[in-house]
Parts: sequence; structure tokens; C-alpha cells
Amino acid sequence: MSEADALLPPNVGWALLAAFSLLWIGLGVYWGRRNKSFEDHALAGRNIGLALGTATAAATWITSNTTMLAPQFALQLGVWGMLAYSTASFGLLLFAPMAGRIRALMPHGYTSGDFFRLRYGRGAWGIFLVFTLFYSLTWLVSMAMAGGILLNALSGIPYAWGMTVILGVCVAYTMRGGLAAVIGTDFIQSLIIIVGIVIVGFAVLSHVSIAEIHANLSAERPALLDMLFPAAIMAIFNNLLFGLGEVFHNNVWWSRAFAYRDGVGGKAFALGGLVWFPVLIAAGFIALASGALNVAVPASDMVGPLVVAQVLGEAGAVAIFVIVFCSLASSIDSLLAATSDLLTEDIYRRMFRPAATPARLKSMAQYVTLALGVFTWAVCLPRIGTLASVLFFAGPLVGAMIWPIVTGLYWRRANSAGAVGGMLLGAGAGLACYFAIGFYVGALVATAVSMVWVLACARLSKSRFDWAKLKETA
Repeated sequence: MSEADALLPPNVGWALLAAFSLLWIGLGVYWGRRNKSFEDHALAGRNIGLALGTATAAATWITSNTTMLAPQFALQLGVWGMLAYSTASFGLLLFAPMAGRIRALMPHGYTSGDFFRLRYGRGAWGIFLVFTLFYSLTWLVSMAMAGGILLNALSGIPYAWGMTVILGVCVAYTMRGGLAAVIGTDFIQSLIIIVGIVIVGFAVLSHVSIAEIHANLSAERPALLDMLFPAAIMAIFNNLLFGLGEVFHNNVWWSRAFAYRDGVGGKAFALGGLVWFPVLIAAGFIALASGALNVAVPASDMVGPLVVAQVLGEAGAVAIFVIVFCSLASSIDSLLAATSDLLTEDIYRRMFRPAATPARLKSMAQYVTLALGVFTWAVCLPRIGTLASVLFFAGPLVGAMIWPIVTGLYWRRANSAGAVGGMLLGAGAGLACYFAIGFYVGALVATAVSMVWVLACARLSKSRFDWAKLKETA
């Protein structure tokens, strides 16, 4: 988008970007001053309470995909599309009891990779690492892309520059402050996001009524109101399972389960899911109002910012800038921290340097964070597809990991053959359907195939896993 078509002057966009960049980096330096070891850096001393725990769960899940992809879903799939994205809240709600179980079974654990290594052996562990790292990098790419898209749409700042600055800021304060800085900034960001979304929702309703929105959709795009829209119905189940898989496997959430105080994890994840659910409904509703407001939408993943700016003018452009910047930062920092911990613990320490000191592991985690930022920047520099196409390509891999994790946590009969076969067969079938049918069935098929294999192998197994093996201390 050119500067002439932008909704904010470039100097305003740069000023906002500079102000928030300095704020988050300053907070990262402040909160990271007590980090002395890898455990401090990776898990904030395992001492996170309920307020910060709830805020970081909600803020991390309110990603750029929430504020930009949810409106895109509504614009493409209608009412069901809007509701489909909100089902991802079940990921946090169902992970709540799992978080307590994880902490009880693995009081000294660091990563989700630790679980796979100890529970299923090195073969399943290797496959898991490939799957989860691919997904994590895909998520990073989708959010970095969203940062460039946002700044370009609102202020005409070139995509490459906007993406570079937002990613660089998150890398800087995550390197310095670790999980403590991530969770501290998440608390502030969650408050800004929630208040901002509420204000934006009321602003849209003050300019156009629900009846006007319905009339416009009925006349111009009746398929968006069709309760039997096949693709949208499939998207509901696909997105539900995608959300479960995203949370269940990713080290972003496991690291929090290990970092929360005893007894906090379940409550924090449940409250985070309840906070997250209505935010998606509000974000999707904004897109459905675009027609009634006569907003020209050049690309579906830009509909959210454009509608808000149309309703509130320059103030709206500033508001959506702040909201999406916070949602980007709260997720990019979490993913950078969790992925660097996974690479440091599972690859550097477990495969190459088992005798590395805590201080050395902390330094390595910081270097890995920097490397992740550089890699993501290089991939994002040429803009690749829409946010949906980038993110949902990983859906089959995510869905294939659900059942190995759930059965591994609760069923002694779950075994390595089931985990390996479930991940490989599920991912293969899901990817085949992703290309043959569409993105909205990939995770659904992968989960179903994986479930059948994992449950069959567990049912036929005569082995019984010893839970004490998960209490590894070194």
C-alpha cells in the first residue's frame, strides 16, 4: 500500500513503533536483571503466580492471527468462520487439567521434548522435534508477516521495514529478559488488547447496526450467512482440533506449566481460555461489518485494520496499531523464548553438551533466540501467501500430535509404536487432504488417523509405563 492510500502518516507510524519498541526493550532489561541461570531464563524460577499466569496465557494466545486472521476467516467463511476460530479457546481450557498433571509427573522438566524423550524414547522424540519446530517456525513467520502487513496498511511503512523492526524488538527483549520479561510484558499487553477490542466493538456498532450488517450480507454475500456452508462447517471442527494440537504439543504452553507455582497452572489456563473466547467473536464481527460500512478490502487479511480505521479515523488507525502490535509482541516473544529453550535443552544439551553449566545454557538460549529471529526475518522478507495459507499448512502435523500426548500423559499402555505411527500416518494423511481438498480439513483428518492408530496400539499393548521415569532430575 502506498503512503497516499495509508490511513496514518508514516511519521505517526514510526513514532508509535519507536515508543512501544523502547518500552518493551526497557521492560525486558528490567525484568531480566535477576536471570542468573538457564532455569531463571527459561522458567522464571518456576514461581509465576495466578494473575501473571492468566495474563500470559491469554495474551500469548491473542496473536496476530486472532486480530487479523479471525476477521479473514469471517470474511471468507461467514458466521461459522467467525465461530470456528473462537473454538481454539478449548485448547487452553482442556490444557488446564493437563498442566497440573505435567507439573506433578515432571517436577524438574523443562520442555515438551523432555516428555517425548522420557515417555516414548529417542525415535519418537526425534519425530516430535521435527514436527514441533516446523510448526513453531511457521507460527513465527505468520506473526512476523502480520507485523509488516499492519504497518504497511496503516501508515505506508514498507512491509520489510515494519516486519524487521517488530521482530527485532521482540528478539532484543526476549534475549535479555527470558521468560520473566515475556510474562511481565504479556500482563501489560493483555490489558491493552482486551480494553482496545471492547472499545473497537462498540465503535463499530455505533456506526452500523446489526440489522444493517445482516441486510448487506443477505444482499451481497448470502453464503456468509448460510448455516449449511460446507467449508465453514468443516472449518469449525478443523480449527477446534488445530487449536487443541497447537496448545497440547507446543513448548510455549509446556514451559508455562513448568514455570507456574504448584496449583496455579490449571486455574491460569482455564481463566486464560475464558478471557480469550469473546475476543475472537469481536474480532470476527468487525469483518462482517465491512460491507455495510463500504470498506474496500484489497486483501482479506487486511480487513480488520481497515474496518477499524474507517470507523474511528486516525484514532482508529492508532488503536488497531497498538492492539495488533501488542498481540504480535505477546506471541512472538513467547514463541522465541519457548523455541530457543527447546533447541537449547533438547538439541544442544541432550545431544551435544550434557555437562554444560547453567550459565552456559543460558548464554546458548540467548544466541539461539537471536538465530531464530534472523531465520524468521529471512523467510518473511519476500511475503509468502496469506496468513491462513502460511499457518494452516502446519495443521496436519499439529493434529497428529494430539493423541500421543494425551494418551502418554494418562494411559500407561501408550507406547512408542503408537506415538511414532500416529504422528507419521496422521501427518501424511492430513497433508494429502490439505492439498487435495483444502486447509480446513488437514488437521481434522490428521487427528482422526492418528487417534485410530494410537488407541489401537495402546489397546493391544501389554506394557505398562512407569511414571517415575518422568521425574528425571538431570
